[in-house]
Amino acid sequence: MITGKYLKGLREKAGISQTELARLADISQAHIAKIETEKVNPRLSTVNTLLSILQKAKKETLCKEVMSKKMIPIKPEDSAKKAITLMRSFDISQLPVMEKGTVIGAVTETTILRNMGKNPDHVKVKEIMDPPFPIVSEEDAISVLPDLLGLRQAVLVCRKGKITGIITKFNLLDRG
Repeated sequence: MITGKYLKGLREKAGISQTELARLADISQAHIAKIETEKVNPRLSTVNTLLSILQKAKKETLCKEVMSKKMIPIKPEDSAKKAITLMRSFDISQLPVMEKGTVIGAVTETTILRNMGKNPDHVKVKEIMDPPFPIVSEEDAISVLPDLLGLRQAVLVCRKGKITGIITKFNLLDRG
């Protein structure tokens, strides 16, 4: 059931003031206030108009809002042993491989497991690394992430071509 309180919650979530909603719906701000406090029972057409406006105005969460800025990169010349040590130390399961500010690959727990027969002290990251993680913009909506994270363990986030963070499945699950 759609109540005034429900409409108020949608309005607040969308970040719209009563005055702005009233202007968009072509009704008075006082009428919006009365609907939200359930002092009046609005017509169905008014409710439908308000719902339509609020659905369009709903702010979508952006990648920059869920990313972790604490990204731990590794260099291609580093040893696999260093990758394992970094993953353990920071309690993470993936590392982007970066060279001079450019992402050239990735190392994950799966990468390490796939190369268990090799001596991690003598194997360089560049010899075992996987292709780079996908990269999205800070301004992209998080709705692009589920498909990407279904294929890879992480997604890197950039602004103006510079990597600014990382998003993992945990970052999305942590929102719930």
